Amino acid sequence: MLKIFSWVTKDTNIDFMKVRKAAYAFSATLIALSIISIVVKGFNYGIDFSGGILMEIKSESPIDVEDLRKQLDKVDLEDVNLQSIGETGEEIMIRAQAKELNEQEQMAAVNQIKEVLGDSYEYRRTELVGPQVGGELKKSGVIASVIAVLAISLYIWFRFEWQFAIGAMLGLIHDLVITVGLLSFLQFDFSLTTVAAILTLAGYTVNDKVVTYDRIRENLRKFKKMSQYDLLNKSINDILSRTILTGFTTLFAALALLIWGGDTLRSFAFTIVAGVIIGTYSSIYVSGVFLNLFDLRAASEEKDINPFGNVG
Repeated sequence: MLKIFSWVTKDTNIDFMKVRKAAYAFSATLIALSIISIVVKGFNYGIDFSGGILMEIKSESPIDVEDLRKQLDKVDLEDVNLQSIGETGEEIMIRAQAKELNEQEQMAAVNQIKEVLGDSYEYRRTELVGPQVGGELKKSGVIASVIAVLAISLYIWFRFEWQFAIGAMLGLIHDLVITVGLLSFLQFDFSLTTVAAILTLAGYTVNDKVVTYDRIRENLRKFKKMSQYDLLNKSINDILSRTILTGFTTLFAALALLIWGGDTLRSFAFTIVAGVIIGTYSSIYVSGVFLNLFDLRAASEEKDINPFGNVG
């Protein structure tokens, strides 16, 4: 990997700022499309949030999905989905929405499925989530996400000048909205595992932006006469090798989960993969170049004079 990125050195001088207006337009378009997808298509809520039945079954030979579907038509359940797991075709995931059924009725439906399918299958996993529990989990997931974003906002606000804080928050909102929009557009399962991935992504992408901001603030003190345009370009180039190596290392690990992690981890892994790509882009073209709209030297000098200016 080091040889692949050997062209990235401390003397790399890419003019990132040159295409900042095109990047603004690109980001605005992605955000608009994401919001449209969320409003129009919504989310493919998993059993965690929607309530229902999830079963994994295994056979000693490849399963005929159409034949299995005909057998399950005898069960009094609506919206039954079948999904093959793995490459052998011997494992199937059965998902049935059962929002109107209580826990006892769901258990009766599971027993009915087992009666219809018989003993020719191994029942490897069974999950039941009632509608009330699903609604409570959805509410808790939203609250956890909001609290995490607010906590990150406070951290950025107290650590950096307000211009940096706004840039970091714009980048974070940009990353989360577009990633969630992709989950909506591609209809990946949206479950508690997905919420965990979103919170993980929030921490990762903010850390990436903090590293960029630390270098910008360091260069502001070091290069007093350099123009702000050139200083921002230099700061981004200074940490470019770190950004690429960190991003690709995380990306390869998440790709491995996406390819070989199975259906349970697919939504989690996709969220991380998409979020790392979007977050790396936004660290440069949203949070980074956004700072050019302000006079950073004046803010830095004021901070040096009054280091607690943000707090008061």
